[in-house]
Amino acid sequence: MNDYEFLAKNIFESSLEVHKIMGPGLLESIYEFYLAKELRIRGINVKTQVPIPLFYKGHELEKDFRIDILVDDKIIVEVKAVEAILPVHQAQIISYLKLYDSRMGFLINFNTSLIKDGFKRFVNNY
Repeated sequence: MNDYEFLAKNIFESSLEVHKIMGPGLLESIYEFYLAKELRIRGINVKTQVPIPLFYKGHELEKDFRIDILVDDKIIVEVKAVEAILPVHQAQIISYLKLYDSRMGFLINFNTSLIKDGFKRFVNNY
């Protein structure tokens, strides 16, 4: 199993564990905190609210995007707690992958009966 697959498996299993314990209905920020903690318990390097600087025509802007969770400086995790995943949510994770130049990302909606229904994997075009 390569590093990406190992991390992906742990992200899914950690999401499953958090959802099993906490269930749906909480705020995104709470799920972000719990998921980051569960990954750290598993010994995985995690950063939260990681800024991505924005540039326009070579000029850095005074605004940035924030990645919810960055796993091992490789995989972006965008946490949601919404009624349904919309195309704009998917566009968001795809944009983050491009801006951070990351190969893989996950969009996880914790506001579902089954976490597998809210778990989506994205791969940047490499």
